[in-house]
Amino acid sequence: MKLLGRNQSLLTHMLDTLSSAKEIEFVRAPSMHVFLCMCLSKNVIVTHFTYMQNSALVHRGLPQLESSELCIFCCQRAASEKQLHRRIYQMQVTVPATGFNSFNYSFSNLCLLDDKNVCIIDDIIRAMEEIQSARNSNRSVPVLRYPITQLADGRQAYIGHQMGGVQGWGPGGAMRVQGMGVRGEGVRSARALQLTYYLQAPGGLMDRVASQWEKAFCAELQHFTELHPKLGLYPSTSSSLRTDFQFSSVLARRPLLASLGVCGVLVVLCCSMRDCVRSKPWLGLLALLSITLSGLTAAGILNLTGATYNSTYLGIPFVMLGHGLFGSFEMLSSWRRTREDQHVKERVASVFEDVMLRFSGSTMIHLMTLGLAASPLTNMEAVRLFCRTAALAVTISYVYMLSFYSSCLVFTGYLETGYRHGCFCRRVPKPDRLDSKPAWYRCLMYTRYQEETQVTNPPHGIGHTHTPNPDLTHTHTHPHPHTMNNPAVRGHAHVANSTHPHPHPHPHPHPHSTASMDPHPQDSHLLLGCVRRCYGDWITNTYVKPFVVLLYLVYISFGLMGFLQVTQGSDPSALVAMDTATVLYTRAQQRYFSSYSPVIGFYIYESAPYWNASVQRDLLEYAKGFQRISWLEAYLNYLSDRNQSTSQPRENFTRTLRHAFLREPQFAHFADDIIFAERGQGEEPDVAASRIFLVAKTTENKREEMSVLLDTLRRLSLTSRVRFLIFNPSFVYLDRYAAAVSSPLRHSLLAVLFLLGLSSLAVVEPLVSVWLGLTLLSVQFGVLGFMTLWGVELDCMSVLCLISALGHSADCSGPLLCGFAAGRGESRTRWVRVALERHGVPSLQTLICYGAALVPVGSIRSNLTRTLFRCLTLTAGCSALHTLAFLPTLLTFLPPSKSRGHGPGGEGQRQEVECVEMNDSTRVVDQITTV
Repeated sequence: MKLLGRNQSLLTHMLDTLSSAKEIEFVRAPSMHVFLCMCLSKNVIVTHFTYMQNSALVHRGLPQLESSELCIFCCQRAASEKQLHRRIYQMQVTVPATGFNSFNYSFSNLCLLDDKNVCIIDDIIRAMEEIQSARNSNRSVPVLRYPITQLADGRQAYIGHQMGGVQGWGPGGAMRVQGMGVRGEGVRSARALQLTYYLQAPGGLMDRVASQWEKAFCAELQHFTELHPKLGLYPSTSSSLRTDFQFSSVLARRPLLASLGVCGVLVVLCCSMRDCVRSKPWLGLLALLSITLSGLTAAGILNLTGATYNSTYLGIPFVMLGHGLFGSFEMLSSWRRTREDQHVKERVASVFEDVMLRFSGSTMIHLMTLGLAASPLTNMEAVRLFCRTAALAVTISYVYMLSFYSSCLVFTGYLETGYRHGCFCRRVPKPDRLDSKPAWYRCLMYTRYQEETQVTNPPHGIGHTHTPNPDLTHTHTHPHPHTMNNPAVRGHAHVANSTHPHPHPHPHPHPHSTASMDPHPQDSHLLLGCVRRCYGDWITNTYVKPFVVLLYLVYISFGLMGFLQVTQGSDPSALVAMDTATVLYTRAQQRYFSSYSPVIGFYIYESAPYWNASVQRDLLEYAKGFQRISWLEAYLNYLSDRNQSTSQPRENFTRTLRHAFLREPQFAHFADDIIFAERGQGEEPDVAASRIFLVAKTTENKREEMSVLLDTLRRLSLTSRVRFLIFNPSFVYLDRYAAAVSSPLRHSLLAVLFLLGLSSLAVVEPLVSVWLGLTLLSVQFGVLGFMTLWGVELDCMSVLCLISALGHSADCSGPLLCGFAAGRGESRTRWVRVALERHGVPSLQTLICYGAALVPVGSIRSNLTRTLFRCLTLTAGCSALHTLAFLPTLLTFLPPSKSRGHGPGGEGQRQEVECVEMNDSTRVVDQITTV
């Protein structure tokens, strides 16, 4: 419900003392009323009246400038407005639509009534009716003033929010543009008019009738626009914001399907390689299917629990997509690092040992951030609903990854063991049988058999010679004592993992190049080959590091510049679809009705000596500079006009106020603004409380000026002799929105830091948690700063994206940090390259698919999805910069160190483990291990 005029400034907790009974009913039951507004604007230049360009409503403020052309134009525009108003009054809806009990309801049956049981209408309509009546009776036309005019009954009425684009008369009949005149200047023309119709819907049948009347109202305005194409109509009803907010989901259906298709294509490409057996395109599609099924499961659970859907949930699929793709690519990368001569069960066990600790940790970060943002500590219902649903979706996605996707990995592993094609599942012939096939067939069926690998790369033996049995496969591992006892290393098989393709996978690899670890580097994945042979050496180059550090300083500088310009997004139209009724109406309001602030209620809540001259001066000084409707100022003028002193004794001051001033017809409405408290019998009562209405002049930066005005008046209320407070419904929004928007982000960030601090006590290398925490802070700082520079305000949707950015950046950078910190020996540069190969490539694949899935979202004509697209794009970009550029460079010269943690014997003491596997037709029968 939106309140205009005097009703807009009612203070909720002072209703019992400052409002009449009907006003109490009006404010305390906001759900019982339906707010309808329309804004009329003419955007076509009237060429044959050069002095009346762009005028929708014209009023003759000066009689000496009267002309026939001006009168004709005025009558045409006024006739259109009166015709529309009459059609709205006469419009009827039938409820129920059919049946004997049907009844026709018009506006008179639904309107909100005043004290005289008359429908409440805008004062501008009364003023225009008085002007038209005077013109019809050939009487002197009353002057319409702006923003406060005087009606025929002598009452002053504020019409600043009912007329827009006003031009007044200047000296000598010159035209004065809007906002440049003095108080009460005569109106020459107005480009816009805002009419408000109040309905009462006490529930039940009347609620349904009011809803039907709203629909008929919008249909009537659309029909009227077709009849008058030069007149722009912008309706807004009580359901417009909800309808336009949900319309974003309707617009996003096809782009979301396109995102799924684009992501599916890229996932297939990222899982494919030249070797047709080791290529796993179906595994990529199954990963996407796993994410989709988890989303459908979460949606089904929400439906079963009775939860409702809203458009902010459009961000949840991307939270699931980023987290699910990270887990699937990490598992696939770990699978490709396992030994191919092992059984599928052992390879899957190695994958789980390698990946699941990190994947579970990142899932915990997601759940911690979302869970705390969904807790009662957050006072924004939209944030709580989103985070609650996202936490449920992430949990289900994690379960699907452990069950469904892992089963798919086992299935494709058996296909690989049987040398079946990755796409067609057909057994691939051996090379000697492919020689007679065409070239395209040989290219399509290219693979490497295990016999080729054994011949090309015979097993290494260190310290002994072993003659293998043809049916036996030998593997030698040489872990250090500290490696065997290091839980961090055992928990990360990518550092000390006996399943690495290289025969010596202990944490001190041979000092030859990384490419030599792969027997066929040309058969590796394209991205892995690029990172292994090109990017890893380039990013760790001594001459590149200074430029990367400089780039990070530029990143921080621009992020700080945007951070200092963060603005609170308090405009509801930023969360709805574009080109909707809400956006058009809000745009028209900002264009034509932004010259004045909302009506501010100035409440004096204690008995004050109003008869005292110093108190009168203070109150008049407080209201100075405002457009105001003040009973005190009107009463003092009333006394002055009658040659009475304004400084009278209390009894005389109060007696004249009650029995003379408030009984005048033009001042009778001030009775609602004054509350009297009885004293003793026979004594005049005191003025216990009163109110004054103020309106401030504003410019385009209306929200910022309102915040400054609010702070100024509040500071003044603390030092004033007269105890007062100021209130407007928008002040509640401005006060609570800043805390409401920032609190979930602050809580989530604290939750992540707490979780990382707690985890640092349980691992051997606490610097991993320190680096991860700094990375999350840096990514969050950059996203917040760059989104401000991109024109995104800090509203509900952007805060939700910032909360999800914490988990996404942890997914990308966490494995890289763990892989680097767990290694011992060698140089920093060496371990940075290894970490990039093993974990940078899965992160890059995730970011590529994730970024491509965001592209169709950017084409949706919605402010909500535009904010979603920009924030998530910045999240992916900042995470990519940190994972692939900043961290690999900074880790080459910053802690943790790579030279500590050796056992007492150093390189001289080793444990040699010989594992002999007995192979037959069933692949692996038994395993004999000797130490």
